[in-house]
This record gives sequence, structure tokens and C-alpha cells, in this order.
Amino acid sequence: MKFQLAINLERIDDSVDMRDVERHTLEMVQMADEGGFQIAWAAEHHALEMTIAPNPFQILTWWAAHTNNIRLGTAVVTAAYWHPINVAGEAAMVDLFSGGRLEFGIGSGAYQREFDRMHPGLKQSDGWRYMQEMMPALIELWKGDYEHNGEFWQFPLSTSVPKPLQTPHPPVWVAARAPITFDFAVKNNFNIMTWPLTRDFSEAEEYKQRFETALAENPGATRPIFSMMRHACVYDEGQDRSVPIKAALRQLGQFQTLFKNTGDVHNGFPASDDISANPEYSAETLDRNLLFGTPDECIAKLRLYEDLGVDQFTYYASLGLGFKEQKRSLELFINDVMPAFS
Repeated sequence: MKFQLAINLERIDDSVDMRDVERHTLEMVQMADEGGFQIAWAAEHHALEMTIAPNPFQILTWWAAHTNNIRLGTAVVTAAYWHPINVAGEAAMVDLFSGGRLEFGIGSGAYQREFDRMHPGLKQSDGWRYMQEMMPALIELWKGDYEHNGEFWQFPLSTSVPKPLQTPHPPVWVAARAPITFDFAVKNNFNIMTWPLTRDFSEAEEYKQRFETALAENPGATRPIFSMMRHACVYDEGQDRSVPIKAALRQLGQFQTLFKNTGDVHNGFPASDDISANPEYSAETLDRNLLFGTPDECIAKLRLYEDLGVDQFTYYASLGLGFKEQKRSLELFINDVMPAFS
């Protein structure tokens, strides 16, 4: 099993200077580069301080200038917010600037609040339709001249400028939870990224079953890479186990506000839902389901994903944890956890 890093420029409140956030985020990506991670992922979100990523291509260009080997991915481009010609050119430009290190991730979008601002009138639950129309158009634009007459976009003969360095195009990843998206990915030989959120391991097993079903229903399809993401915090023996739990609860309260489209967002900071009564967010549940623990405990948890058939595990570093704790966690993961899977 190989490893990926997902990290956001993140502020839980306005007490943190953005320049410190910038410096910390880049240093974490550089640690992952030097530590042997396969991919570093940048998200796309709008008007939210907890995920500061108005353009993932801009973030990846920045990372490309300060790293050497790690591949750089969008996780994910929200199809409904873009035009295919724009996405094709932006992605190809990053591939050029990074020396052919782009991993292109696309998805349906996460929060209705963002759709209300970026694509008014569109339901988040319909975002997958834009993704499924955009992706074939991108592949054609990366090849050369292409005319498109679809349901959501129409444009005359055009092409991607520049063209990607990688041929025939950068690897494509699809964020998948619903069976229809697993099927779309397998049919098109797109790699799959999944995220069981904070839910039990049975949720991970369900996603793997959907993957296997899609493979069975598409005989002859090439098996794509199957990845899975979890929030992660590795800590030293004897460290206070409540530190990452408290940080996670604070961030997850904001996430719940956005995910369920409840509460207010003031100046980019979401109000925090009261999740204390929700058993899904109990300290015991978070400690069990997330990649929290000492190096040995994290190795044991990761063996479950390896045995399940996860090809690449995504270490999600952003969960409201302090900069010092994030760096120590990543250091322990690189030095004490990853060697067990080499």
C-alpha cells in the first residue's frame, strides 16, 4: 500500500495569520515529498476559511515550484463551477509547470452553500451529471480540436492550450461514493478516491464492495487504482489522546454545518453545529474510526485497509490540529509507520 497526502490551507478562526498558514502548508507538502508520499492533493472550495482553495491549479503550481518528486493532484475540481476549455488549459498548464506530475481529480461538489453561490439553482445532488459530461470533453480537448454539443456546455471547435506533457493525458481520478460514480470510473478506467468521513470501517467495506460490483458489471475493464482517505494524527506514546479529538470535534462541528447546510457562515467562518449528542462524533468513535493513535496503533489500523484491498491510503492532515502537532504527526508517520508498508 502506498500513501498520499491531502492538506488544506485552513483557518478555524481569525486568530491565525494567513502567512503562517501558507508557510505551514508548503512545509507539510515538502515533508511528504521528501518522505516518499506518492501524491499531494489540493481541494477546491469557495468563500470558506476551513478550506482555502479557490483554485486548486494555482495551489499545485505553487507546490510544483517547491517540490521535486511528489505528484500533485486536484481533489477535486468541481465540474459544475467550470467550463471544459478553462479546465483543460489550466490542468495542462500545471502538468507543464510540474514536469508532468499532475494527477487530475474531478468530482460532483460537496456543499449546497457553494452551489448556491457558484452555480445558483443547481442542486448539489445533481453535480455528478456535470462531472460525467465534462470528463470525456476534457480528454478530447487534451487530444486536439474538438467541438462539443452537450446538455450543459456547447462550444465550437476548440482545443486545450497548452497540451499536457503526459500522454495520452494525466491520470484521472474520480471522487466516488454512489454506485453510479463507481460504474462511471471503472467504465472509463479512471482511478477512484473514496472517503468514509468519520464513519465505521463498515463504510469502507461498502465502498470496496461497490468497486468490486462495478468491476464485475464491466467485464474486461482495466482495474483502476482504489484509494481511501481518513483524517490522521499519529502521536507519541503517552501523549494526551484528547488533543486530536478536541481539534477534530471543533472542525467537524463546522463541517457538519456545511454538509447539512445548516447554520450561518460569518466572514468565511462557519458556525459550529452542536455535535456532542451525535454518537458518530463521540470521542470513542473518532478514536476508533480515524487514523488516530501511536505508530503501532496506526500500523494496525492501516493493515485493515491493506487487507481490504486499498491500493493507496490518503493521509488527511487538515482537521483543525495545531501546526506543531500536524508536523509531529507527519514526522512519526513517515519515520515509524510508512516503513511497515515499504
